[in-house]
Amino acid sequence: MKVKVIPVLEDNYMYLVIEERTREAVAVDVAVPKRLLEIVGREGVSLTTVLTTHHHWDHARGNAELARLLPGLVVLGADERICALTRRLAHSEELRFGAIHVRCLLTPGHTLGHMSYFLWEEECPDPPAVFSGDALSVAGCGSRLEGTAQQMYQSLVETLGTLPPETKVFCGHEHTLGNLEFAQKVEPYNDHVKAKLSWAKAAGDGAKLPGAARQGGDWGLCSFQQRDEDDVPTVPATLGEELLYNPFLRVAEESVRKFTGKVAPADVLDVLCRERASFERAAEPLQPQARALLALQWGLLSTPGQK
Repeated sequence: MKVKVIPVLEDNYMYLVIEERTREAVAVDVAVPKRLLEIVGREGVSLTTVLTTHHHWDHARGNAELARLLPGLVVLGADERICALTRRLAHSEELRFGAIHVRCLLTPGHTLGHMSYFLWEEECPDPPAVFSGDALSVAGCGSRLEGTAQQMYQSLVETLGTLPPETKVFCGHEHTLGNLEFAQKVEPYNDHVKAKLSWAKAAGDGAKLPGAARQGGDWGLCSFQQRDEDDVPTVPATLGEELLYNPFLRVAEESVRKFTGKVAPADVLDVLCRERASFERAAEPLQPQARALLALQWGLLSTPGQK
């Protein structure tokens, strides 16, 4: 199994998962079909299926155009609001693409119909992967737009947080630096946060990073196309790493409880979400006009909604 990380739009990621024996490919969260098809052609694979995490425009807008260009394409997800959906998936449903197994994990919170996808191959030394969309990101999570704090807690901690620690986390956005800056506010004495933040700043500066990342090479499961020459993606992380520095997975830790003033895990998470939103608003946002121009550039003609 090979994963191509494809940066698009302002800070999104699409993914192309390739079964290397059959050369069958599965795409995750298609926002820009033209860009995806360039990678499909370059890799010489057959794209048969799209897995969509949730219905928001920057994760699903490209489905209809891609389905038009590839008759017979299967588009899967858990929410009827997803563009060009051909079949609705259920929690714990399992799919198979050659040697690749997929377990569908309903992870409500960002949206009620948010589905994450856990992929693995039997008798393979490579670690499994989870495509978490906006449910879980590196050092953070997506904003809670639908559902309750208890549902979000169950999605993050009880569903995603219990996957094998070696699981590679492929999320929907490049929000790592801001997430880690917030994590440092929550836990200022967490050495894991400090180390990861230093690493993320080096990535943003285009510094030489460990391994083959700077050259766009092999990250175990991951090889990627860079957003530009000096902008290095910070995905994937491992779940084991996330448990050390992601405050949204650490709601039972005394330091995180102290920051929120709450004890019950769902209450801790609820406060974290509100504090993260305030923290984000304090940073200078991309102006609406810039978002509109970006959408037009990539052929996304609908008005951007919330991520």
